[in-house]
Amino acid sequence: MMSAIMALTALSIDMVLPAFDEMRETFGLEPQSPQMSQVVTVFFFGLAVGQLWLGPLSDRYGRKPVLAASISVYAIAAVASALAPSLGLMLVGRFVWAIGASGCRAVAVAIVRDVLDGEAMAKAMSVIMAVFILVPVIAPSVGSLVILVLPWQAIFLLCAGWAMLVWTWTSRLPETLAEHNRRSLRMRSLAEGAKRVATTRVTSLSTLASAFLQGLMATYLATSELIIGDIFDLRSQFPLIFGAIASLFAVGSLANGWLVGRMGLARVVRWASTLSPAVTLVLLAIAVRSDGTPPVWLFLPVLALSLSAMTLLMPNLNTLSLIPMGDMAGLASSLTSSVRLGFGSILGTIAAAQVSDSVTPFAVAAVLFATATAVTSVLAVAGMTRPD
Repeated sequence: MMSAIMALTALSIDMVLPAFDEMRETFGLEPQSPQMSQVVTVFFFGLAVGQLWLGPLSDRYGRKPVLAASISVYAIAAVASALAPSLGLMLVGRFVWAIGASGCRAVAVAIVRDVLDGEAMAKAMSVIMAVFILVPVIAPSVGSLVILVLPWQAIFLLCAGWAMLVWTWTSRLPETLAEHNRRSLRMRSLAEGAKRVATTRVTSLSTLASAFLQGLMATYLATSELIIGDIFDLRSQFPLIFGAIASLFAVGSLANGWLVGRMGLARVVRWASTLSPAVTLVLLAIAVRSDGTPPVWLFLPVLALSLSAMTLLMPNLNTLSLIPMGDMAGLASSLTSSVRLGFGSILGTIAAAQVSDSVTPFAVAAVLFATATAVTSVLAVAGMTRPD
């Protein structure tokens, strides 16, 4: 159920990617206009903004009512986005759509934290993420099939339909927030919670690390259609290639759950922090040696490996950030997710704007983001054994 709730976010992004050409035509844009990347980055900004206040609401009123309201906003905004007469209004709809998705995401993570802790939470999140990642594997293919017979707006309506199915399923979910953990919505209480998140070393550093990682993911999602479709001229194979890369994410998530059980959370984070920058350096070397247009058979496998390395870090960094926050999981989940998504979206927007006819800018961004993630991840793990 948690995977289905979190899949609402992935569905809103990945199923739309194959329709970028049709959307450019509808809104009168140039065939290779980078403006369509805003469909992705605006959604990430909405996720960041929404979680700032939907998480605290779930700490006050409980997980179930906030989840129901979030799914409703999600479905209504998806329909409104499909009916928007201009790109600007569609982006506004996407922003509101993302606010609904943000509530679903924040509540799902808080529910897991309500009932699990430490390495048990890390293993559970890995399994949830493995199932959740199946969505990017199949969503682009579904989107491509939809636009073969229907206009691109049908993809948005399909997202709304899925949201209503999830809403029906979650009606059987029990309330997981204990009465003694309910928090006031007074500004003083919220400010104290925010201060605690910011001053708890493990939480703040792991959140910053995940923000750099989010920057890499945002850059990839915003440029994947351009890189695969235009730079490598494989537009007809985009859903297959995108899905194949995403399938490695699921493998990495399942492997992460096994590794955490065998090696422990801290050791896995340290090991992955070494692997990720190393692979992105190989990616950059391939891009530079071929003047920005490397052989597709060489570049894409290394790209897939560098992205799948993120699955050994993201769920573990999320777990690290919430370990000291058991009595305020909703607020902590919202604040950390907002920082991750907001900062990551800014980084992704800047990096994606540099990609046009060469993969080198993407590879440079990947190295920078992976290195920054590694440094802050190691510092976060070191903070686990030190007093805050």
